[in-house]
Amino acid sequence: MSQKATGPMIDDTDRRLINATEEGLPLCPKPYHALAGELDLSADEVMDRMRAMLDNGIIRRIAAVPNHYKLGYTANGMSVWDVPDAVISLAGAKVGALDFVSHCYHRPRHMPEWPFNLFAMVHGHDRNEIEEKVETISEVLGPWDGGHRVLYSTRILKKTGFRLVA
Repeated sequence: MSQKATGPMIDDTDRRLINATEEGLPLCPKPYHALAGELDLSADEVMDRMRAMLDNGIIRRIAAVPNHYKLGYTANGMSVWDVPDAVISLAGAKVGALDFVSHCYHRPRHMPEWPFNLFAMVHGHDRNEIEEKVETISEVLGPWDGGHRVLYSTRILKKTGFRLVA
């Protein structure tokens, strides 16, 4: 009896590359070259494999994940917005383009308790700064702002990268 594959397959080299980057890329001017040296590969092969894993959906993204607290941004607020469904993509693009929004995404409403469908994470030095930034988002949304709230972080959650399950 054969088993049906559930997604793109990775080989041993991809697995070694994923294991080597679980804690992030090396903090140096040429991280792919550093990985190449560690894994006995060429830098081009490392970059090609990373690109292929992105294209195949094995990994979703390669991005910097800053520690906001170490950068002095100790106030964090997830702003949640009630935006008309007909303009959610446009509204999300406008809000996501703001330099102080670290991530922005569409989520389903859960009526009647939860009318919010657009989420935007805002970081600041204090809650007053968060409130000012949320007001800017409200101005950007204009008449699309059907109401909003800010959910403030109460603790730091550990951020981790991609993990392989044995």
